[in-house]
Amino acid sequence: MNYLGTRGEPPVGLEQALLAGLAPDGGLYMPETLPAFGPEDFDGLDTLPDVGKRLLTQFFADSALAPELAAICGEAFDFPVPCVSLDANGGRLSVLELFHGPTAAFKDVGARFLAACMQRLSSAAPAAEHRPLTIMVATSGDTGGAVAAAFHGRPGFRVVILYPDGQVSPRQAHQLSCWGDNVLTLAVDGAFDDCQALVKQAFGHAGLRTAHRLCSANSINIGRLLPQMVYYAAAGLWTLRAHGEPASFVIPAGNLGNALGAILAREVGLPVARVHLATNENRTIPDFLRDGEYTPRASVATLASAMDVGAPSNMERLRALYPDFDHLRTQVTADSVSDDAIREQIRRDHARRGQVWCPHTATAACAWERLPIAERERPWVLVATAHPAKFESVVEPLIGETVDVPPALAALLDRPAHRTRIGADLDAVAEALAHWSGGGDA
Repeated sequence: MNYLGTRGEPPVGLEQALLAGLAPDGGLYMPETLPAFGPEDFDGLDTLPDVGKRLLTQFFADSALAPELAAICGEAFDFPVPCVSLDANGGRLSVLELFHGPTAAFKDVGARFLAACMQRLSSAAPAAEHRPLTIMVATSGDTGGAVAAAFHGRPGFRVVILYPDGQVSPRQAHQLSCWGDNVLTLAVDGAFDDCQALVKQAFGHAGLRTAHRLCSANSINIGRLLPQMVYYAAAGLWTLRAHGEPASFVIPAGNLGNALGAILAREVGLPVARVHLATNENRTIPDFLRDGEYTPRASVATLASAMDVGAPSNMERLRALYPDFDHLRTQVTADSVSDDAIREQIRRDHARRGQVWCPHTATAACAWERLPIAERERPWVLVATAHPAKFESVVEPLIGETVDVPPALAALLDRPAHRTRIGADLDAVAEALAHWSGGGDA
């Protein structure tokens, strides 16, 4: 299968799309065609590795990675991703727990899948291309830690993380900077949008891109979106088998990469019904869906910090997939949730259900409760994107108790931190790269 840039770049193979991340003209890669499936194509398949291999085989067609797909899926989906029924709505409300990976966030899935692909491509590359690849990633809290964990210590790779200094939780900040070795962590004096802009500027700077062999692991990389289709496909199948109806999803939304996984799963025929996005007070997405005017803006700091995005990168993919706005707004809906509503949702669901949500998952729970009662009668899945222990300073005062820290996260918090503070300009990034001895020897 070939992949097309959203701005008209000619088609390329999967390998080139993965390694480039961003198309040369600044567009984002999308599959040239979408395969067609029915639920019956997955009869007898229940685990994420099995569903992933079946779903992604055509996306890997004609790729050197095709023979490795089963192993890649096994490597990426090697931790639980349960869909847990809640007591609400007669058991037809569930929560998809995506936070059981090594960094306690949903981005572990995509990062590990991408790392497994890139490691195999790097190992097969000619000797002349064995200079380390530099994975550069902007993060609003969770992506950077997941990418660092996935690539830390892998020969042939270096990782550069840019995050907004002071605008992530303390545990997130530690998780972003506890690596060293082949990982450079840059704390940027600015917002996430500044970090994202710096990454795009670096990719657009021919000298930097060539000198450091820059590659992306943000959700601008199609290698992040493909595996995120898998858990929506699986959850849709599980729900269909349990209730006889497809699943509708409430998805916490920032850069729209996670939501695109659900949308693409639906587009290829998996049992995904409604896709309802829950944003925080960064209202770019719901405002666009209301009036059709896409207006990127400066991000606003909120309790759900990993969603503090004012210019979602994957809006470009969404609009390319649905170029007619009237059609687009029938495919995706959205709601904005305030910090006060997030706090109240965390308190209320802990008191009545014993659930402990991170602030992002709380936006999904709140958005679901605001839906009309008739709408809530269908099977719904709340997407839990991060473990609440990553946001203990927000959650614990609201519920009045300590949140247990998962062992993998506790191990990271015990590591020393290493970060370099820089201004929000490309020269500062270039200087940090120039003075970094790095690692990642092939």
